[in-house]
Amino acid sequence: MSVTSTVSFKVSATLAVAGIGALMIASGALAQATSSRMKGMQLSNDKPIQIESDKLEIKDPESKAIFTGNVKVVQGTTTLQAGSMTVFYKTGGGTISGGNADIDRIEVSKQVFLNSGVQQATADTGSFDLTRQTLVLKGDKVVLSEGKNVFVGCQLNVQMDTGEAQLEACGGRVQIQLDPQSRKQN
Repeated sequence: MSVTSTVSFKVSATLAVAGIGALMIASGALAQATSSRMKGMQLSNDKPIQIESDKLEIKDPESKAIFTGNVKVVQGTTTLQAGSMTVFYKTGGGTISGGNADIDRIEVSKQVFLNSGVQQATADTGSFDLTRQTLVLKGDKVVLSEGKNVFVGCQLNVQMDTGEAQLEACGGRVQIQLDPQSRKQN
């Protein structure tokens, strides 16, 4: 089934595509890989999530929905934008078209941008495993920022339920720029 218009419907909190965990690593040591705890972006499972895209293809027999072209997901102050998003849901767990899907994982690609108000992240691709509660953002350059604090690597791994995060470099080093003024504001 193909739909070529904006589609908006309420989905359970399992579409925590925007609940990406936190997208900001707290101050940590410079190294080839940086591990730290991330602040959580909390989303509510009782608030609607609006999804817009140029095209939506629902493949119920394959238990997936493919959103393509200018994909935008919004819940409250959290926004996800990407060129494409594929939602994989568990067999027998409802349907996307029915708005009651039990979502297994979400994959996004093509200029991924996440914004939670003060925190932003950009990457080439992202994968959200809702069963394992993990988020992986990858790219030639994964950039995380909050105000003037900026973290750059090529892969961000987040365990969403604990907030533990690791930012990895691609052959070089992880880059971190911290603004001392941001400590005074927190």
